[in-house]
Amino acid sequence: MNNRKLFAFIPLVLFLVLGIFLWRGLSLDPTELPSELAEKKKPLPAFELPSLTEPDTLLTPADLAGEVALLNVWATWCPTCKEEHGFLNRLARDEGVTIYGINYKDEPGKAREWLRRYLNPYQKVVLDQEGTLGLDMGVYGAPETYVLDAEGRVRYRHVGAVDAQVWETLQQVMQQVRTEARG
Repeated sequence: MNNRKLFAFIPLVLFLVLGIFLWRGLSLDPTELPSELAEKKKPLPAFELPSLTEPDTLLTPADLAGEVALLNVWATWCPTCKEEHGFLNRLARDEGVTIYGINYKDEPGKAREWLRRYLNPYQKVVLDQEGTLGLDMGVYGAPETYVLDAEGRVRYRHVGAVDAQVWETLQQVMQQVRTEARG
């Protein structure tokens, strides 16, 4: 085969390679972003940040341990956070789910007003005004929700709003974590 015929196949090969990449990309789930914390069951990164609701109190990872719980990263500037907030209130109120919050890159006054207006589903809220904790956790943006085990290790991560369908998955993960703990 001469060089001319070989060059005629290059566009076909490039088209096939591009097609494979596009096909693979369409099969990815954007809510399943990798999380080293969850994959390796690591504890939350070390932090000492103020409580949003009690500004004179500093919170640490130990304050978010003790039982299987959800940890929700949220902000007032996040429209999807507002969309999921009512559902989180229902989980806390009607199902007794322990939910901790990380108020991410937000203005504390606006965040406190948000919780006053839309109710507060969180047991404790860490104020991560500079985003350092979020950065250490690998947060892509708000909202993100994590399942924590009783020791405060991250066991699962969901990117995006929590709704009834997502809650089914989170509930299963939480039950599995409880079952593993009983041993």
